[in-house]
Amino acid sequence: MTRMQLLWYALAALVVAIYVVLDGFDFGAGALHLWVARSDRERRQVLAAIGPFWDGNEVWLLALGGVLFLAFPKVLAAGLSGMYLAIMMFLWVLILRGISIEFRSHLEDGMWRTFWDSVFGFASTLAPVLLGAALGNLLRGVPLDEHGWFALSLFESFSPNGVLGILDWYTVLVGLFALAALLHHGALFLIWKTDGAVRERSFEAARRLLPAVVLLWAAATATTAWLVPGLFSNLATRPLAWLATALFLTGLLGSFLARRAGRELLAFCCSGAFLLGLLAATAISVYPALLRARDAPERSLTAQGAASSPEALAFGLAWWPLGFVLALGYLVLLLRLHRGKAQAPSGEGY
Repeated sequence: MTRMQLLWYALAALVVAIYVVLDGFDFGAGALHLWVARSDRERRQVLAAIGPFWDGNEVWLLALGGVLFLAFPKVLAAGLSGMYLAIMMFLWVLILRGISIEFRSHLEDGMWRTFWDSVFGFASTLAPVLLGAALGNLLRGVPLDEHGWFALSLFESFSPNGVLGILDWYTVLVGLFALAALLHHGALFLIWKTDGAVRERSFEAARRLLPAVVLLWAAATATTAWLVPGLFSNLATRPLAWLATALFLTGLLGSFLARRAGRELLAFCCSGAFLLGLLAATAISVYPALLRARDAPERSLTAQGAASSPEALAFGLAWWPLGFVLALGYLVLLLRLHRGKAQAPSGEGY
């Protein structure tokens, strides 16, 4: 394992974590908005809170595709073909979210806006479940053949130990945990960025969701330890994983304490630290596997076996820092331009 391969593995994991933290809050806010926003003005306030960010957040998903295409093309090819149906479902979810945000205010008609609000809520709820199920598949393993390919239908035996499908009770459990975590993340974002009744209902939503996050995290952790015991052996022997574990536990506790203390931004940042630390601990524990073979670990696609040539990896580092800085700079600019509480705009728009 060369340092260059290790670096690109870390960059891929970093981009995944950033995407989940950033797009996660607008997924959560979108899934909650039918509950925390009751009137048209309140729903426009929620959309105004996430409106400047949602499309920019999805840039990090494109960045992940670019990293895999450059550094680990075998993993990208196998993953796209093996989970084609799930990937198409996720892309349609993203399309429906964008359409619903842009179309809802084209007509000043209650039925029209209610329809697109429902589409937005449905798509925003399904997206975290699909992301969580994808993570569950990576942890559980997929049926890679001797050539590094696999194919999964949506579901088969619905058991992680039987004939595999994209969905089984384990991957659904991880998907539900992802949904609860991003709902909580989105609620904390709305507490920070809104006021009035929307903020009050978001505060209550965060209070109710935190126990569900903890319970589902414990259930997902216990079942993962049962299905993939080697994962936790790695966690115990890798000091960097201890730091990541400390980060997500501190973030989870901090989000609770900061919310109780009225520290809105700190609570949201702690929730981000929880997600970031959890994904970092996972990436460190599964390393070097990028796509794990369930029944034949020697067939797994690893950072060493699936990497591009050293020359290609070195060339990629020439553009990576520039693109990374530009994307982060754009996010900082948006946060500065749209600081303060979001308000429902007057006239056409959200």
